[in-house]
Amino acid sequence: MAYNNLSSSSPKHQEKHGLIIRLAHAGLAIAVINQLLTSLVLEAPAPDATGNWYFEVHEYGGLFGFGFVLLFWLGLLVKLRESPLGLLFPWFSGERLSALWADIKHHARFLIKFKFPPYENHAPLASAVHGLGLLLITAMAGSGTIYYFINNGNPDAGGLVGVVMFIHKTLASLVWAYLVGHAGLALIQHYLGNVSLATMWSFRRD
Repeated sequence: MAYNNLSSSSPKHQEKHGLIIRLAHAGLAIAVINQLLTSLVLEAPAPDATGNWYFEVHEYGGLFGFGFVLLFWLGLLVKLRESPLGLLFPWFSGERLSALWADIKHHARFLIKFKFPPYENHAPLASAVHGLGLLLITAMAGSGTIYYFINNGNPDAGGLVGVVMFIHKTLASLVWAYLVGHAGLALIQHYLGNVSLATMWSFRRD
């Protein structure tokens, strides 16, 4: 791909998120990676027994992950005036949906030439994708937390336990796809000089 032909803004113009958002982002990234990797090797406990060590790590890691989800939402509410929720969730505004569609076409014109468009803070498409990712992780962590408190020792049980576990397992594939896509694009943008990963992973106060 002709990445070297790309013109974009410098990372020095990249907006720095608030400290709460940066802490929550780092915590969620670690929690999501932990959850996905342990899900590959964990063994759910039999009734009246305990699972393997990976199951315990997955279980308690999920609770910490849900805590970081709540912290992320708190950070968004704290910065509500600077970053309206409509940027992340444009689905109920005709004006924002029109801006999203225009941005999709804008990206398409660059991508068919194997290029990326110039980086913009709060671009409609990127913001909407981030919003969907936040909802996905919230649902994933939330369903796991609900299961932790209502499970009866049988992950294959029916009723509410079965519904919650079905949702949790179904969302796992989407989380894998989002993690790979989100991290992959971030690395590409960093490599191209469009954004700096250090900005998002810095824990210094503004």
